[in-house]
Amino acid sequence: MEVQNILSDLIKIPSVNPPGGELEVAKYLKALFDAAGIQNEIIESSPGRGNFIAYLGEGERRLLYLSHTDVVPATEDWDFEPFSGEIKDGLVHGRGALDCKGLVAAEAYAMLYLARNSKLEGRLTFAATADEEVGGTYGVKYLIENFGEKILADFAINEGGGEPVRLNGELAYFIQIGEKGSAWARLLAKGRACHGSVPTLGDNAVAKMAKAVTHLAEYKGEIRLIPEMKALFGAIFGLKGQDLELTEGNIDPLIRRFEDRSFVEYLRATTRMTISPNIIQGGVKTNIVPDRCQAEIDIRVLPGQDEGYVIDKLSKIVGEDIEIDIPNYSAPSFSDSESPYYKLIENTLKEAVGDVACLPCISSGATDSRFLRRRNMPSYGLSLMAKDFDPSLIGTMHGKNERIDIESLRTNSKFLIELARSYLGGSR
Repeated sequence: MEVQNILSDLIKIPSVNPPGGELEVAKYLKALFDAAGIQNEIIESSPGRGNFIAYLGEGERRLLYLSHTDVVPATEDWDFEPFSGEIKDGLVHGRGALDCKGLVAAEAYAMLYLARNSKLEGRLTFAATADEEVGGTYGVKYLIENFGEKILADFAINEGGGEPVRLNGELAYFIQIGEKGSAWARLLAKGRACHGSVPTLGDNAVAKMAKAVTHLAEYKGEIRLIPEMKALFGAIFGLKGQDLELTEGNIDPLIRRFEDRSFVEYLRATTRMTISPNIIQGGVKTNIVPDRCQAEIDIRVLPGQDEGYVIDKLSKIVGEDIEIDIPNYSAPSFSDSESPYYKLIENTLKEAVGDVACLPCISSGATDSRFLRRRNMPSYGLSLMAKDFDPSLIGTMHGKNERIDIESLRTNSKFLIELARSYLGGSR
């Protein structure tokens, strides 16, 4: 079975999280791997929340292919059925094609190919896990805490690298070595209810929250250049033939020199704390002044910006009338870009796509790699697209009309196969 057919089948299983339903995806993978005679198992962390794990080869060295099988919801205004999995015009269409069932399909294909064509001298593990889109509680976090020996390895390959960008005429690929932390906040405004026909007798909690949310949306974070981003900027401007001294004061004018807007906003997001008010709920009836209003805020932080830092910043922005809670905090996490694992990934990537620049980067969002790094296990992320991929495809991730080109799926599969062979050895 070709990689695009595996992806098409995976997309047809609508494992939207919440609620998840990843068990059906795990069952599909199990049938595929059982037919190939590859050792595998399903671990349910909760009813319907299935994690699929497969194993190939034996030896001291260990490599983990990591990916997740849950997807975000699809809006109603797509130009095609979000869960059709249609293969057309060199593309596979549907929710999860880019995030992250495309990687699941590439890793599954690589395992199946290696089982037929190689005898590995080390252990290759493939973990397609649940719940990444809502925090990983029923996925990697559960596996690490309860079945760590099944997935721990010398290092892991996961999602997380940004799409390739052309810099000064040279195509640059990114290898994710770290990611910002998250501090999801819940805000509560309290007021006094009354009849909506005489609103001045009450105290409108929705109006209070609206003011607070407006201030949050206007927040401009303090610029902070962490060492990993300094190294990335140095490499980027080196590719552009420039020798510049980077400071917090000049980084924004330098960022504005790039034409690719998504790349510009990525660079902004990884040089400061970001705040995005994304959910607001208040009121029970049109003619009742609301006495409560709640908002949920997505906050991404850099090293040194802990829960206390976030609460202090929020308090200054929204004022004393708004109660603040941080129910979900995850610290930033990093892997070494000078390790032999990183060098191997870089060399293998160049073999897979050709003569390109490879740069270490950090992600503005979170991935399951953070759980591995907490166990001192290096994890590196890639978004491995073909050299001639259509950049407009990237904008469909978590958006409308998600799809991926077949050539990128094949490129990713080729990389994964060669990485396993290079690190784990064995005959072909």
